[in-house]
Amino acid sequence: MIKSRGEKIYQVVINIILVIVTLCMILPLVLLFMCSITEENTLVANGYSFFPAKFGFEAYAYIMQNYATVFRAYGITILVTVVGTLTNIIITSMLAFPLSIEKLPGRKFFSFFVFFTMLFNGGLVPSYIMWTTQIGVKNTIWAYILPNFLMSAFNVILMRTYFRTSIPSTLYEAAQVDGATYFRVYKSLVIPLGKPIFVTVGLFSGLGYWNDWTNGLYYITKSNMLSIQALLNKMIQDIQALASMSTADSGALLALPAVSIRMAIAFVAILPILIIYPFLEKYFASGIMLGAVKG
Repeated sequence: MIKSRGEKIYQVVINIILVIVTLCMILPLVLLFMCSITEENTLVANGYSFFPAKFGFEAYAYIMQNYATVFRAYGITILVTVVGTLTNIIITSMLAFPLSIEKLPGRKFFSFFVFFTMLFNGGLVPSYIMWTTQIGVKNTIWAYILPNFLMSAFNVILMRTYFRTSIPSTLYEAAQVDGATYFRVYKSLVIPLGKPIFVTVGLFSGLGYWNDWTNGLYYITKSNMLSIQALLNKMIQDIQALASMSTADSGALLALPAVSIRMAIAFVAILPILIIYPFLEKYFASGIMLGAVKG
C-alpha cells in the first residue's frame, strides 16, 4: 500500500514518540543497575552515572552475606505470589461471572456492594485487630495472602465487564439448553474464553503480592518468615540505623555501601518481574483493553 506524505510523517512522529517512551522506561532501570555496581565512594563523590568511573560489587556482597536468609525470603515470596494470585483469580472470577449475568436476582445490590468497598474501608487499626485476634494470621504465611490482596473490587468490575462484552450471552443460553449448569458454563466456557482477562488480573494480583512489604511489616515479627520485600526493607532500616549510630566504628561506616545497596536492593526486587512480564504482555494488553470497555 502506497502511503501519502502525511501518513509517512505521522508514522515517523509516532515512532519517535514510542522510542522516547520506551527509553523513559528502560533508562531508569539501566541507571539503577549501573548505580548498584558502582563503587560506594565513587557514587557518593560523582553521583549517579550510566558510565561509572569505578565499579564495585560491595552492595551485592552485603546482600549475599546471609544468602540462606535471602533465598528463604525469595521462596516465601514466590510461594505467596503463586498461591495468592491463583486464589485471587479464582475468587474474583467466581464473583464476577454471576454479576455479568443479567438475570441474576439482586445483581444490582451485589454490584453496588462490591463498588462500595472501593470507596470505604474499616481502616488500619480495625483491620489489624480483625486479622490478628479473630482470624489469627500473625506470623503465618496467610498474613501475606489474605489481607489487602485476596480480592480487589476493581478487578471484579474489570472482569465482570469483560465477561459481559466479550463473551456472547447466546453461548450461555445454548449451553443451558443442552443441560449445562452455571458451574459447567463457568468451567467450560468462561475459563477458556477468559484467558486474556485472567492473565491481566493475575498480573495485577501477582505484582501486588510480589511488591508487598506492608503485610510483613504489620503482621510478621519472626525473622524466618520475612518475604523478600520485607527482608530488603529491613536491610535498609538496619543500614540507616548503623549509619546514625554515633558510637559506631568510623571505618566500618565508611566500608558500608549505604547508597549503592539501596540500588542493588531495588534491582534485586524487580528482576523477576522484568523477566516474567514480556511473556504475559500480549494477554495483558488485550485483557485490559477489552475489560475496560464500559459494560
